[in-house]
Amino acid sequence: MTGEAVELGLQPARLPSRALAAALDAVVYFGGYMVVSLGLLAATSSLDDAALAAVYVASLVLVLFGVPIAVETLSRGRSLGKLACGLRVVRDDGGPIRFRHALVRGAVGVVEIQAFLGVIACVASLVSARGRRVGDVFAGTLVVRERIPVPRAPQAMPPAPPWLADRVAGADLSAVPEGLWLAVRQYLARMHQLDPQVGWSMAGRLAADVAACTGTPVPQGTPAVAYLAAVVGERQAREARRVFGAAGFAHAGPPAQGWGAPGEEVAAVPLTPAAGSPGSPVRPVPPSAPPAPAASPVPPAPPVLPVPPSTGQSTGFAPPA
Repeated sequence: MTGEAVELGLQPARLPSRALAAALDAVVYFGGYMVVSLGLLAATSSLDDAALAAVYVASLVLVLFGVPIAVETLSRGRSLGKLACGLRVVRDDGGPIRFRHALVRGAVGVVEIQAFLGVIACVASLVSARGRRVGDVFAGTLVVRERIPVPRAPQAMPPAPPWLADRVAGADLSAVPEGLWLAVRQYLARMHQLDPQVGWSMAGRLAADVAACTGTPVPQGTPAVAYLAAVVGERQAREARRVFGAAGFAHAGPPAQGWGAPGEEVAAVPLTPAAGSPGSPVRPVPPSAPPAPAASPVPPAPPVLPVPPSTGQSTGFAPPA
C-alpha cells in the first residue's frame, strides 16, 4: 500500500529467498575477484609491494562495492542471484530503482552484510513486516517476488443427473445449514483432487448429513456423489426461480430436465400450429386431446404508420417500434 492509498500487487520477498540470492551473488563476485586478482598479479609483477597492495585494495572495492551497484542500476534491481530466485529490487511505490537507490543499498550493505557477516541484515529482515534490511529502509526500496505461482482455475461442479430430479424435487432444503452447503459445494468442486477412497467416504458422510436434514433418503443403488449433485442442482434451480421468477426460469431450459416446482411433474408437450392464417399463433395441444376445431381467420394487424420527424432538436433516440 503506497502513501496515496494505492494497493500494489507485489509480494515481498522473505529472508530465505533473499539469503539464497545473496549467497549466489557472493559466489559470483568472489569468483570475479579471483579472476581479476590473477590478472593483476600477472600484469603488475614488476611493481613494488605498496603499489601491489593499492591495486589489490582498489580491485577489492571495485568488485565487492562498485560491481553490485552497477549491476543493480543497469538491470533495474535484478542481479544474477535475484534473477535466479525470481526477485527484484523496486522502490516503495513499485517503480524501478535508480543509481542513488543502488548506491545507498550498496554503501549500507558493506556494513550490515560484509562487515558483520550478514547478522544485522538477517535480524532486520526478520523484524521488518515486509522483510526489508537496513539498506532498504535508508534507500526507500523493497525486494519483491516476480515469479508468483498462478492459482488454478476452479473446476466446475458436476451436473445434476436428470433421473434424480424428481426424487429431490419435493425435499425440504431449508433445514440444511449453510455450513453443510459450503462443504458439499467444495467437495463437488475438488473431488477430482482427492484420493478415491477418501473421496467416496467423504461423499457418503455428506450425503448422510444432507439426507438427515432434508428427510429425503438416498435412493437405493444411487452413488452419493450423484445424490449430492442432484440436491445442489435443485437448490440452484429454486434460487433461480426465486430470483428470476417461475415464468422466466421455465423458458431458460428444456422441460425434460425436471426442474419444475416441488412435487410437480413437468412433461414435454408437443406444439402444433392451429388451423387458420399463416400468422396465427402456435398453441400447445396435449396428445390425448381431440383435434381442435378450425379457427376463424385472424384479421391482419393494422399497418404501423410512420412517425413524422420532429421539428425540434433531435434527442438521438429512435421512437419505440
